[in-house]
Amino acid sequence: MEFLSPQSPLDEKTPREHKPPFNVVIAYEDFAAGRHAKETYDYLVRSLGRELAFDNQMWKFDVLGHPKLREMAVKDAAAADLIMISTHGDGDLPAEVKSWIDGWANHRGSAMALVKLTDRNSARHPHDDIIRSYLEAVAHRVGMDFFAQPDEWPDRDEDFSLQQISERAQSTSSLMASFLNHSAAGWRWGLKG
Repeated sequence: MEFLSPQSPLDEKTPREHKPPFNVVIAYEDFAAGRHAKETYDYLVRSLGRELAFDNQMWKFDVLGHPKLREMAVKDAAAADLIMISTHGDGDLPAEVKSWIDGWANHRGSAMALVKLTDRNSARHPHDDIIRSYLEAVAHRVGMDFFAQPDEWPDRDEDFSLQQISERAQSTSSLMASFLNHSAAGWRWGLKG
């Protein structure tokens, strides 16, 4: 499916060998959550793609229930620079997702940040606070920065346009892009402790 392809057009315009690699792993609940995460990723590529060679791997939550595939996803996350988890916030994270998170958290890799993307307002959906607290605790435990998407996203049952998705992803991603822009250079060349 073209929408979830890891390469963006910007990656093709600038030779990858002249830019440091930046790998993003995305775990997502379903197609809508995956689309939300991919728009956020695309915004980061548009913002920082001239400085970093972006690549991504996307893992759907239900795939993480298969032990061999979860092991592959753990390896991807352990090698990632940024990890995003995109969900609707309708309940706690599934056991297979927590198992995946425990797997890469125990093999602390190079990720500088963990990002929670949710398409529901946490004031109306208290389970989102459970997910946020859990992910924030994991990030703190392994020494990663933590970002949570602002609670401005259309209801998932709504038929929203790509323009609306792009605008929301931009508001979600601008803080992350600023952080990565200031941190990535020093972090990549061993200047960040």
